Amino acid sequence: MKIREEDALNYHSSGRKGKIEVITTKPCETQWDLSLAYSPGVAIPCLAIEKEPEKVFEYTAKGNLVAVISNGTAVLGLGNIGAAAGKPVMEGKGVLFKTFADIDVFDIEVNELDQEKMVQICEAISTTFGGINLEDIKAPECFYIENTLKERLDIPVFHDDQHGTAIISGAALLNALEIVGKDISKVKVVYNGAGASGIACAKFHISLGVDPKNVIMCDTTGVLYKGRTKGMNEFKEEFAVETDLRTLEEALVGADIFVGLSVANVVTKDMVKSMAEKPIIFAMANPDPEITYEEAIEARPDVIMATGRSDYPNQVNNVLGFPFIFRGALDVHATKINEEMKRAAAYALAQLAKEPVPESVKAAYGGIDLKFGNEYIIPKPFDPRVLTWVAPAVAKAAMETGVARKPIADFDAYRAQLDIRMGRSMSIMASLTQKVAKHPGSVVYAEGDNPKIIKAAVLAHERGLAKPILIGNEERINQVAQNNNISLDGIKLINPKLFTNLDAYINEYYHLRNRKGITKDNATAAMLRSPNHFAAMMVRMGDADSMLSGLSYHYPETIRPALEIIGKDSKYEVVSGLYIVSVKGKTYFLADTTVNIDPTANQLADITIQATNFVSIFDINPSVALLSYSNFGSAKGDSAEKVRKALKIIKERKPELIVDGEIQANVALDKKILGETFPFSALNQNEPNILIFPNLDAGNIAYKLLYSIGGARIIGPILLGLTKSVHVLQRGDDIDDILNMTAIAVADAERKAKK
Repeated sequence: MKIREEDALNYHSSGRKGKIEVITTKPCETQWDLSLAYSPGVAIPCLAIEKEPEKVFEYTAKGNLVAVISNGTAVLGLGNIGAAAGKPVMEGKGVLFKTFADIDVFDIEVNELDQEKMVQICEAISTTFGGINLEDIKAPECFYIENTLKERLDIPVFHDDQHGTAIISGAALLNALEIVGKDISKVKVVYNGAGASGIACAKFHISLGVDPKNVIMCDTTGVLYKGRTKGMNEFKEEFAVETDLRTLEEALVGADIFVGLSVANVVTKDMVKSMAEKPIIFAMANPDPEITYEEAIEARPDVIMATGRSDYPNQVNNVLGFPFIFRGALDVHATKINEEMKRAAAYALAQLAKEPVPESVKAAYGGIDLKFGNEYIIPKPFDPRVLTWVAPAVAKAAMETGVARKPIADFDAYRAQLDIRMGRSMSIMASLTQKVAKHPGSVVYAEGDNPKIIKAAVLAHERGLAKPILIGNEERINQVAQNNNISLDGIKLINPKLFTNLDAYINEYYHLRNRKGITKDNATAAMLRSPNHFAAMMVRMGDADSMLSGLSYHYPETIRPALEIIGKDSKYEVVSGLYIVSVKGKTYFLADTTVNIDPTANQLADITIQATNFVSIFDINPSVALLSYSNFGSAKGDSAEKVRKALKIIKERKPELIVDGEIQANVALDKKILGETFPFSALNQNEPNILIFPNLDAGNIAYKLLYSIGGARIIGPILLGLTKSVHVLQRGDDIDDILNMTAIAVADAERKAKK
């Protein structure tokens, strides 16, 4: 993408100027609110903190507040442009902290060039913050400022220009070496650029296993060698070696790895050709690398290439590091970010790159296939899993090295809370997964050879959510697992053709459907050729507690075998479909959204009772709004009349239920309007959490609008009204979606078994 000058200026100046604002997190609408927010109520937490200083994390925003501090002496590739000119970058850093890790930031631009005075300023204001991110401060002053602050302060201090690039490139280096099959302790590495980033990268790579004897560092003058005086300082001197090499060109001959943190176009194709077999090139000068991706590939097709750019594979982007490193450090109230925490972040990133990539991430990058290999050695910045991999790894390293003041007891719960914090998961799912882990049931996955299904099944087994069963050809399943670096230990595989009870399954299906035109041959074919029929029969025969399918099938292809083999509960006229929708921190259950086109009043009552029975697995008290275009007879019409009749039937069948309608959606969900306009409504007792739609059009459109426009988090569709637990996956579901549906399937099976 080409960024035009007017586009960038308009982005920063339109509407509210700049990119950030401060908002309040507590109400301040009444005299009571004001007296709590300020005088006299505010004195109480002040005195509590005076008595017990650690309470500052409890009663203020300190624990989630980071200072991004710069003096503007090394802003991007622009150089010493001054503190004020660097402010757009610091605001941008704040945007990234908030967007990727929900960390609040005050950006602080300081007009001070003296390194000792910069230290004093940072030290003086440090009480306000849970951490300090130093940014765009030139070398060598940045080294002194960071090291001194780390010694004097008891909060994390992190100079991202040094360590961010080092950590991300370190993760990329580990994976690149694994792909080319080279030993990190034996490779020859050439660094070009001896500033803050270059020196930090070299030090960090050495901490990962690179032998210092195999390192050559160059700057604008050439190789750093013993006895050189021009352009040297104490930090460069550490990398000066005994060598006859004097130029970057000479240094690259036979080198395994080139790490560039310098300027554009200093590496030629001939220099790349002179490198060792299967070279690794990290050309990270921005915006233009030391050699272009195209030139490097043309010179050496066997190269693994990374840059700092998003328009080429393997972008080394600092946003993969600092938000998540600080998240983990803040959450354990760490006193510092040490080397062990940095390495933990790098190892977590390296491992994540080997995991199957979610469809949402692929879609964000134009739908390209992303798989561990030469062109995918580090995760993408928009991969939502980076938070739940890196932050816990950093927090755990802080605990293990004794710098955590608030240890985390349950890391599975912590990961779940991180997803909830970012609006990517629902708190009700966190509690449900903990509950089902106490009594995991068996779940049969009809699409047993699908890589995402296999990975989800393994994770479900590892987390104790379920006892997975994969349907399919064992050889095929094992090959897919091997291709995706997945171990199938503990996973049950069933090939229908070799199943010991196959004849019983065929006979059962034949007896169920012989008066529907099914012959014995048809029954045999269904059991052998249709995984959905076979999986449903496993549930019917008691060989599995629940079933999941639909990732690669159309909806009717999944639901029809379930209806034929499992069957509808005799208490109901219909089965129905429900979605769990989380929006603006609240969770709602929407039905029917997938099955019944125009249900009758009695069928609406069925749908309502099915939904209220289902939500019991979440230990939620149901409160039901029967939605319509009318409020309690305010408008006439067949649809509104149908909803009124449904209410009467529901009250007769389940009189204790909090339910009302017909009612418009906005009225049902606005406590003020509901209370003032319809004080008689039962919904004033509890805010509705189950929304029943008058027809399929309304329900289907509603949940898709909430997802597409409202940014809602959605789980489903969940099938209700069957005698056994069968649920449907959607095409494009990610592994987390499958795990959520697995937990629901297990809990639903347990509920139905008790009933």
